[in-house]
Amino acid sequence: QVQLVESGGGLVQAGGSLRLSCAASRSIWSFSAIGWYRQAPGKQRELVVRISMSGSTNYADSAQGRFTISRDNAKNTVYLQMNSLNSEDTSVYFCKADLYGMDYWGQGTQVTVSS
Repeated sequence: QVQLVESGGGLVQAGGSLRLSCAASRSIWSFSAIGWYRQAPGKQRELVVRISMSGSTNYADSAQGRFTISRDNAKNTVYLQMNSLNSEDTSVYFCKADLYGMDYWGQGTQVTVSS
């Protein structure tokens, strides 16, 4: 069983920054990959960025150059630093971990960007 708890969402003005956190209930080294996804109202959930165990990253075009994923292995936590936010970034952001072929999701954290 894997539990993922996201935090750090909130309301921010356009151009601002937020840092999201995803705390895992087990060592993040055990995951084949862990990443961030988001879902806006009426839209499908989409990849923001994921990082593999080897450290390779895969960013969505919309996140490239503005968002950065990082991890603190000692804290079993993955972060998403989001800069230059705009209204299109308004979504619920979810953390997802891949473990032995199964996907585990957090409950999500709301990010709202006001223009």
